[in-house]
Amino acid sequence: SAIVAGYSPVNGEADVTALLAALSRRGHRLCLPVVAGRDAPLVFRAFAPGDALIPGVWNIPEPAAAREALRPDVVLLPLLAFDAAGRRLGYGGGYYDRTLALLRGADGVFAVGIAYSAQKVDRIPDGDHDQRLDAVLTETGVVRFADRERE
Repeated sequence: SAIVAGYSPVNGEADVTALLAALSRRGHRLCLPVVAGRDAPLVFRAFAPGDALIPGVWNIPEPAAAREALRPDVVLLPLLAFDAAGRRLGYGGGYYDRTLALLRGADGVFAVGIAYSAQKVDRIPDGDHDQRLDAVLTETGVVRFADRERE
Protein backbone atom coordinates (compact mmCIF):
# COMPACT_ATOMS: atom_id res chain seq x y z
CA SER A 1 0.00 0.00 0.00
CA ALA A 2 1.10 3.56 -0.70
CA ILE A 3 2.11 6.27 1.73
CA VAL A 4 -0.17 9.22 0.96
CA ALA A 5 0.49 12.79 2.03
CA GLY A 6 -2.61 14.88 2.54
CA TYR A 7 -3.01 18.33 4.02
CA SER A 8 -5.08 20.17 6.60
CA PRO A 9 -7.51 22.32 4.60
CA VAL A 10 -7.53 26.02 5.47
CA ASN A 11 -8.86 29.19 3.82
CA GLY A 12 -11.52 27.45 1.72
CA GLU A 13 -9.22 24.79 0.27
CA ALA A 14 -10.91 21.62 -0.97
CA ASP A 15 -11.45 19.37 2.06
CA VAL A 16 -9.63 16.04 1.80
CA THR A 17 -10.67 14.75 5.24
CA ALA A 18 -13.11 12.11 3.92
CA LEU A 19 -10.66 11.03 1.21
CA LEU A 20 -7.87 10.56 3.75
CA ALA A 21 -10.18 8.54 6.01
CA ALA A 22 -11.14 6.29 3.07
CA LEU A 23 -7.49 5.79 2.11
CA SER A 24 -6.66 4.89 5.72
CA ARG A 25 -9.48 2.32 5.83
CA ARG A 26 -7.98 0.75 2.69
CA GLY A 27 -4.64 0.28 4.44
CA HIS A 28 -2.65 3.25 3.17
CA ARG A 29 -0.37 5.05 5.61
CA LEU A 30 -1.02 8.77 5.84
CA CYS A 31 1.10 11.79 6.58
CA LEU A 32 0.68 15.55 6.67
CA PRO A 33 3.14 18.29 5.68
CA VAL A 34 5.13 20.31 8.16
CA VAL A 35 7.06 23.46 7.29
CA ALA A 36 10.64 22.76 8.41
CA GLY A 37 12.10 26.14 7.42
CA ARG A 38 11.51 29.10 5.14
CA ASP A 39 13.53 27.79 2.18
CA ALA A 40 13.40 24.10 3.05
CA PRO A 41 11.29 21.34 1.51
CA LEU A 42 8.33 20.14 3.53
CA VAL A 43 8.68 17.28 5.99
CA PHE A 44 5.84 14.75 6.16
CA ARG A 45 4.87 13.31 9.55
CA ALA A 46 2.72 10.25 10.16
CA PHE A 47 -0.96 10.92 10.72
CA ALA A 48 -4.12 8.87 11.21
CA PRO A 49 -7.72 10.14 11.11
CA GLY A 50 -8.70 11.26 14.60
CA ASP A 51 -5.15 12.15 15.66
CA ALA A 52 -4.80 15.37 17.63
CA LEU A 53 -2.99 18.00 15.58
CA ILE A 54 -1.08 21.06 16.77
CA PRO A 55 -0.99 24.52 15.18
CA GLY A 56 2.06 24.90 12.94
CA VAL A 57 3.32 27.71 10.74
CA TRP A 58 0.43 30.04 9.83
CA ASN A 59 -1.65 28.03 12.35
CA ILE A 60 -2.06 25.17 9.87
CA PRO A 61 -2.79 21.98 11.87
CA GLU A 62 0.02 19.44 11.73
CA PRO A 63 1.17 16.28 13.52
CA ALA A 64 3.34 16.68 16.61
CA ALA A 65 7.13 16.65 16.21
CA ALA A 66 7.30 13.22 17.87
CA ARG A 67 5.45 11.59 14.97
CA GLU A 68 7.52 9.55 12.50
CA ALA A 69 8.74 11.29 9.35
CA LEU A 70 7.57 9.47 6.21
CA ARG A 71 8.43 9.68 2.51
CA PRO A 72 5.18 9.77 0.55
CA ASP A 73 4.52 7.90 -2.68
CA VAL A 74 1.57 10.18 -3.47
CA VAL A 75 1.21 13.84 -2.49
CA LEU A 76 -2.25 15.41 -2.42
CA LEU A 77 -1.78 19.16 -2.47
CA PRO A 78 -4.01 22.21 -2.34
CA LEU A 79 -3.84 24.96 -4.92
CA LEU A 80 -5.34 28.28 -5.91
CA ALA A 81 -5.58 27.48 -9.63
CA PHE A 82 -4.44 24.94 -12.24
CA ASP A 83 -4.33 24.69 -16.02
CA ALA A 84 -4.64 21.98 -18.67
CA ALA A 85 -0.88 21.35 -18.69
CA GLY A 86 -0.66 20.54 -14.98
CA ARG A 87 0.78 23.87 -13.91
CA ARG A 88 -0.45 25.04 -10.52
CA LEU A 89 -0.66 28.29 -8.68
CA GLY A 90 0.05 27.92 -4.98
CA TYR A 91 0.46 30.46 -2.24
CA GLY A 92 3.87 31.64 -3.42
CA GLY A 93 6.15 30.09 -0.81
CA GLY A 94 7.56 27.43 -3.14
CA TYR A 95 7.28 24.72 -0.46
CA TYR A 96 5.57 22.16 -2.67
CA ASP A 97 7.82 22.95 -5.65
CA ARG A 98 10.97 22.35 -3.55
CA THR A 99 9.45 19.23 -2.03
CA LEU A 100 8.29 17.69 -5.31
CA ALA A 101 11.68 18.41 -6.92
CA LEU A 102 13.39 16.57 -4.06
CA LEU A 103 10.98 13.62 -4.12
CA ARG A 104 11.11 13.32 -7.92
CA GLY A 105 14.88 13.38 -7.79
CA ALA A 106 14.88 10.39 -5.45
CA ASP A 107 12.47 7.53 -6.12
CA GLY A 108 9.66 9.53 -7.69
CA VAL A 109 6.32 10.67 -6.41
CA PHE A 110 2.82 11.13 -7.87
CA ALA A 111 1.54 14.69 -7.30
CA VAL A 112 -2.23 15.20 -7.29
CA GLY A 113 -3.70 18.67 -7.01
CA ILE A 114 -6.99 18.82 -5.11
CA ALA A 115 -9.26 21.56 -6.42
CA TYR A 116 -12.70 22.61 -7.48
CA SER A 117 -13.31 22.57 -11.25
CA ALA A 118 -13.92 26.34 -11.15
CA GLN A 119 -10.23 26.77 -10.21
CA LYS A 120 -9.13 25.76 -13.72
CA VAL A 121 -7.73 28.67 -15.71
CA ASP A 122 -6.45 29.01 -19.28
CA ARG A 123 -2.74 29.21 -18.46
CA ILE A 124 -0.55 29.67 -15.43
CA PRO A 125 2.90 31.13 -16.08
CA ASP A 126 5.68 28.99 -14.69
CA GLY A 127 9.38 29.24 -14.06
CA ASP A 128 12.27 26.80 -14.05
CA HIS A 129 11.69 25.82 -10.40
CA ASP A 130 7.94 25.17 -10.75
CA GLN A 131 6.85 21.54 -10.56
CA ARG A 132 3.88 20.35 -12.58
CA LEU A 133 1.17 18.06 -11.30
CA ASP A 134 0.64 14.49 -12.45
CA ALA A 135 -3.12 14.81 -11.99
CA VAL A 136 -5.87 17.00 -10.56
CA LEU A 137 -8.88 15.68 -8.65
CA THR A 138 -11.99 17.87 -8.67
CA GLU A 139 -15.65 17.32 -7.82
CA THR A 140 -16.19 16.41 -11.49
CA GLY A 141 -13.47 13.77 -11.75
CA VAL A 142 -9.77 13.18 -12.27
CA VAL A 143 -7.63 14.78 -14.96
CA ARG A 144 -4.27 13.12 -15.61
CA PHE A 145 -1.49 15.01 -17.32
CA ALA A 146 0.39 12.74 -19.73
CA ASP A 147 3.63 14.66 -19.66
CA ARG A 148 4.99 17.04 -17.02
CA GLU A 149 7.70 18.31 -19.34
CA ARG A 150 7.67 21.93 -20.44
CA GLU A 151 5.91 22.85 -23.65
